[in-house]
Amino acid sequence: MTADHGSPLKLPLVPERRNIRDHVAHALRAALIAGELRPGLVYSAPALAGQFGVSPTPVREAMLDLAKEGMVEPVRNKGFRITAVSERDLDEYTEIRRLVEVPLMGRIARTAPRAELEALRPVAARIVEAACAGDLIGYLEHDRRFHLSLLALAGNERLVEVVGDLRKRSRLYGLTGLAERGVLVASAEEHERLLDLLLVGDAEGAEVCMGDHLGHVRTLWAEGRPADGDVEGDRDGGEDRGSRGGARR
Repeated sequence: MTADHGSPLKLPLVPERRNIRDHVAHALRAALIAGELRPGLVYSAPALAGQFGVSPTPVREAMLDLAKEGMVEPVRNKGFRITAVSERDLDEYTEIRRLVEVPLMGRIARTAPRAELEALRPVAARIVEAACAGDLIGYLEHDRRFHLSLLALAGNERLVEVVGDLRKRSRLYGLTGLAERGVLVASAEEHERLLDLLLVGDAEGAEVCMGDHLGHVRTLWAEGRPADGDVEGDRDGGEDRGSRGGARR
């Protein structure tokens, strides 16, 4: 099923810089995670390029990068279909993150320089501000920066890469609805509580807080994602509504 581009997506304009492809890929990942790009639908590079204000080439290149990450799949002569994420996928992503991030909070509480932890205070505050303002892209960007910067204090770059990849593959479908109900604010405030525990060296409390936070994030995924029957199209060849005068490429 091809996406209907009659209603513009909430995609940011991409600045005129050499790394346009990277900017587009970043914006597309954010749109995927936020649920702006829906699973099962096919999006064409020219249509997305028009909304970004760039040529189709960097959009195609960015989509190919996302295809390598399993987030989209090419559809011959049409564009790229957004791949669905199953409940099992989300459970496994959460399990891996628990195994990595929870014990690391204890290590960071015991070893991280307090000045470097305090430097994350403005980032935690921006997460809350974005959640309160309904700034979904800002929320996701600041949330990612906070978590990966925090993990980096443990000194293991490979673990940061693993968690970063898991975050890319996760999708928080229906983020707009969650934001409107105020659900995101409570999750956002947990970052500040976690930081407080780390700053006083409460290793056990920080581990518990991170475990609870990841559990809450998994709940948000469950609340925001569409039911299996609501995923539009299918992975083997969804209906092209453009051929019936509905959606167009």
